[in-house]
Amino acid sequence: MWSWALHRITGVTIFFFLFVHVLDTALVRVSPDTYNRAIETYKTPIVALMEMGLVVCVLFHALNGVRVILVDFWSKGPRYQRLMLWVILAVWFLLAVPAIGRQFFYLFTEH
Repeated sequence: MWSWALHRITGVTIFFFLFVHVLDTALVRVSPDTYNRAIETYKTPIVALMEMGLVVCVLFHALNGVRVILVDFWSKGPRYQRLMLWVILAVWFLLAVPAIGRQFFYLFTEH
């Protein structure tokens, strides 16, 4: 049940990011100066932490999506769904840690 809930939460989070991204990109057509000011507000440590959260969400959502597809369309999927959950959590951790580490490196070296 937790993977089901997290899949929905990460999906909504990704949708919200894409919505904001489309809106702020559209600002360039309204006023390039307004667009540049909006982009400057994103260069803060709080937004960097939000980007790290976004990476974690995208990774989990993608990996869990593959698991859901396998459970739905592979005849042995329901039997191995718990094992697949642990595997995707391990892969998620192995991918998320270096990604977040890289973002922290950038945060502390570029600002």
